[in-house]
Amino acid sequence: MPVVRDLRVLLRLQGFRRLLAVRLLSQGADGVYQVALATYVVFSPEKETSPAAIASAMAVLLLPYSLVGPFAGVLLDRWRRRQVFLYGNLLRACLAGATAVLMLLSVPDWLFYASALTVTAVNRFVLAGLSAALPRVVDDERLVIANSLSPTAGTLAATAGGGLAFGVRLIADDSDAAVVLLGAVLYLCSALASLRMSRELLGPDPELLHPRLATALSSTARGLVGGLRHLSQRRLAARALAAVTLMRFCYGALFVTVLMLSRYAWSSTQSDGLAVLGVAVAASGAGFFAAAVLSPWAVGRLGALGWMTLCTGAAAVLTPALCLSFARTPFLVAAFVLGLITQGAKIATDTVVQTSVDDAYRGRVFSLYDVLFNVAFVGAAGVAALMLPPDGRSAALVTLVSALYAVTALFLVHARRSARREADEKG
Repeated sequence: MPVVRDLRVLLRLQGFRRLLAVRLLSQGADGVYQVALATYVVFSPEKETSPAAIASAMAVLLLPYSLVGPFAGVLLDRWRRRQVFLYGNLLRACLAGATAVLMLLSVPDWLFYASALTVTAVNRFVLAGLSAALPRVVDDERLVIANSLSPTAGTLAATAGGGLAFGVRLIADDSDAAVVLLGAVLYLCSALASLRMSRELLGPDPELLHPRLATALSSTARGLVGGLRHLSQRRLAARALAAVTLMRFCYGALFVTVLMLSRYAWSSTQSDGLAVLGVAVAASGAGFFAAAVLSPWAVGRLGALGWMTLCTGAAAVLTPALCLSFARTPFLVAAFVLGLITQGAKIATDTVVQTSVDDAYRGRVFSLYDVLFNVAFVGAAGVAALMLPPDGRSAALVTLVSALYAVTALFLVHARRSARREADEKG
């Protein structure tokens, strides 16, 4: 099979293998940390969870760094990306350890959120840097398969980390602090793994570096304007980013729905609710894996926008068919299908951005990409908070999500035609 052959070739590339190891350890730690936060905020016995509480937690953890994200991109285009992975993961290991201490001390919620917020902040640099560095270790011919394997493997690592967190929580007598400490250890391992790569391997090129932080910060505004101007000239990348942002909104709304259904409608105890949520996350992770296998073939046959159109069109049809009953089994099937669709679209978008955007601007664009993801997810949680009843059953929200998928599919049809027309005019 071509996919298997390409995977073998990629795994022979030393730089790719080492970058992948950093990603797997880092995102595995993210999965552990996120499960610890979710169980602490959503499934703690002393907390009465509501959609509004979930939306508030997401806003506190994600929105402030939606403002910082573009600045992170400017710095990523000036700092050695290897150093970002090294020092970023070392810092996260220390901060996660501090979060565990705060959990044990039962401090006020605002102090806990402030600590968690700092870990999330550093994550903006690391994830954007991983995507921006990938073209430095893989040739253009195999970039699609690399985008299928690398981010999807990272997502699967996060899912595995979440499963490990559930296991540690059971062994440690429901101790969220012990789970956070496990995340800290994995962040440390990711930092050490980055040392296997040279400082220069992942770029950016030396002539683009500003060694002094003050110099980099002083040019931030100009860099942001330049990055946005560059993206506006790359219409294909801009259209793909717009579409995947809408899809992220839809996924976020359904994610909050599953949280509430797991907490109240599908289980009688909090332990049962956590188990059901774990199965839903695993189903979504299986969908991500399927996307990694299917996307290279699909993008090769349909093109990036064609594959995204198929994904959104399928989601528009399958979302109401599987979700309007609010039964557990159809929703778990939907978790798999939407995992495949969402990750398939992301793989296509990553490839479009990486091939359309110049390396000098890639860090900035991927940071903006990350910001769009955060804003869409938090916005979805806010809409869900307004529309969801306490048990999570809202036919209106499911219908809205289906309609947004349909609108996105139509937008992509138009974008695909425009891209073909522009290509014909240049040809």
